[in-house]
Formats: sequence, C-alpha cells, structure tokens
Amino acid sequence: MADARVAGVGLTHFGSHPERTGRDLFAEAALRAFEDAGVPREDVDQLNYGNYMGSITENQGHQAPLMAEAAGLRCPATRYEEACASAGVAVREAVRTVRAGQADVVLAGGMERMSHLDTDDVTAGLSTASDDLFEVRAGMTFPGAYALMARAYFEEYGGTKTDLANVAVKNHANAVPNEYAQYRTEISVEQALDAPDVATPLGLYDACPITDGASAVVVVSAEYAAEHDVDAPVRVRGTGQGTDNMALQDRAHLARTPAADDAAEMAYADAGIGPDDVDVAEVHDCFTIAEVLATESLGFFEPGEGIDAAREGVTTADGDLPINLSGGLKAKGHPVGATGGSQIAELTRLLRGDHPNSEHVADAEVGVAHNAGGTVASAVVHVLEVAE
Repeated sequence: MADARVAGVGLTHFGSHPERTGRDLFAEAALRAFEDAGVPREDVDQLNYGNYMGSITENQGHQAPLMAEAAGLRCPATRYEEACASAGVAVREAVRTVRAGQADVVLAGGMERMSHLDTDDVTAGLSTASDDLFEVRAGMTFPGAYALMARAYFEEYGGTKTDLANVAVKNHANAVPNEYAQYRTEISVEQALDAPDVATPLGLYDACPITDGASAVVVVSAEYAAEHDVDAPVRVRGTGQGTDNMALQDRAHLARTPAADDAAEMAYADAGIGPDDVDVAEVHDCFTIAEVLATESLGFFEPGEGIDAAREGVTTADGDLPINLSGGLKAKGHPVGATGGSQIAELTRLLRGDHPNSEHVADAEVGVAHNAGGTVASAVVHVLEVAE
C-alpha cells in the first residue's frame, strides 16, 4: 500500500464574498495549494471536489468539471456531496486512491458560497441535510436540532450555558492570528452569555456563521514525492468514515454521535494509534455542543466529561490537548463544502510549524481532523502525522 502525503494546501479567506463566484474562490485555493506543493498541474491524476448546495446557491450543478477548468486541470473530476462533510469525504477518497496505487497526485478540497443569499434562504438550503419527511416538514432547523442535542446532553450528563460559552471564547481567541479566519475578534464569557438565544440553550455565539470560502489539498504518494523532490512532510496515517440514522427521533441517543465513534475507531485502527497519541485536533464545531460531542467520540474524554474541557483549560491553546487552533467553524467560519479540506490544511500547517498558532504545539507529531455532516449522520476522521 502506497503512503499518502500532503504536499501542499491552499485556502481562501473565509468570510463574506458576495461579489465573487464559486469557481473564482476554488481557483484561488487551488493556485495556493499548487504553489505550496511545488507540483505542476499536468501531474494531477484526478480532482476530488466537495460541494453541498451549489445547485441551490449558484444554480449550478455538474460542478466538478467546472472546478477542474477553474483550477487549470484536465483530468477526471468528481463532486462529493456529504453535507458539511463533503470535502472530508473528498480528501478521504483521495487518500484511498493514492494508497491503492491508482493515482500519484490528487487535488482534493471544496467550496461553498452562501453570503449573497438572505439568512432564511441559507437556513432552508442547509436544512436539506436533515430528513425532509420527518424533520424539515415539521419545521426543524439545525440550530433547533443541535439545541435538542445540547438539552439531551445537559439532562444526561450535566453542563451549563457557561460551559458552552467557554468553547466559543476559546475558539474566537484562536482565530485572532489566523489570516484566513472570518472572525478575528476575542469575546468574553459574559458577551457569549448575554447574546440573544438562537435556540435555547444555544445563543448567537454558540453558532457558526454563514461563510463563503474554498480549500484545496494536494495529496501525493511518497514515491512521487521522492522522485520529484517534493517536500511532503505530513503523512495521512489513518482515515475513517461513519454513518448514523438521519432523523434525530430515529437515534438511540441524542447526546452521543455514533457515526463519529465509528469513524474515529476506523481511523485509529488504520493508523495503529489511539486517542492518547494525539497532540492536536481540528473538530467540527458548527455549534459549541458539537465540539463537546466530537471530543468524546474521538476518545479524548469519556461521555459526559468533554463539557468541562474548555472551561478547565484542557483544550485551550496552551492546554494539554489544543482543539481548533484555527478558530474552528465557530470563528474561522464554515463554508460547508470546503470545511473538511480546510481542517486538513490547518492541521498540516500546524504540524509543519508554519501556522500562526504553531508555537502552541511546537512538538506536535500527530493531529486528528473530525468532519461531520448534518447532525452527524455522516462523519469523517483523518489522522495526520509528521512523516519520518
């Protein structure tokens, strides 16, 4: 089995770009990834592109060949749609393709553009990642769904809005030095608690923003890197994917995320490591409660113990296990189809030592990315490490 390496990464600024097109955003991310990798476009064997709702937001289906053209590629191109986990799946399939020896160079990533629409239209579009028959038609939105998950967690394990506020405060602080982040402003616990409720117990600062942006990752085989003198110091050591029932009412447990449990177990087994070996992680914090659930599914904490981690300083930048040094979806932003690729890009920069927050994990060797779709009906986990 071939060794899959990250040769280069590229990101756009995450934020509001209503004047730009999706193809323009992805072209920028791809250009940066190729420049970072030092890999010529003509060597790319395929494009794996993640996008969730371009058919709604840009009236544009069949985006894969369009994005290949924008990136200057002439190769097989496929669009992956797994809601918020779209780019995570695109990266996973790139890794699996390279490992299988079917390609030496794959460009993987994604794009989403939403800020040109009003909030109601974006909310309606995002809601299609839940069960239309049994959730959407009943008026369910994702803030409401995650509020139900937070309530279930508090009822079973305990926890307060203050605990969630500490997650938001941590991630906003981490975003301040990140040049790609949407919100580079610190907030206080008091500000988070005083903000208007979105869906009780979740307030405004518990939710990620509406975001435009793109990500791109150049995945290469170790053999290609050696033959072409490409510096690819980060290895994708493990990858996993899981699935759960779509509708919340069909799940056995609202305060757990079995899809992420399964994805993490698969990724750890693939990598031959366990949670105790992880030095830093980027997790899918579309809402603050989602970060708590993610850290427990990844095995960093037992069920019911993740709620205290940010407040106690365990997952802060200077804690024992820094989580979301990028700012996370909460503050860096969440361009849905691009987020999974962004997490890989941020972890790669952290492990290479060229991220603005690398000083907090100077000795880190292993990082984990957790990317979830919907209310974690889908989940993808990757294990990255500094290659020997």
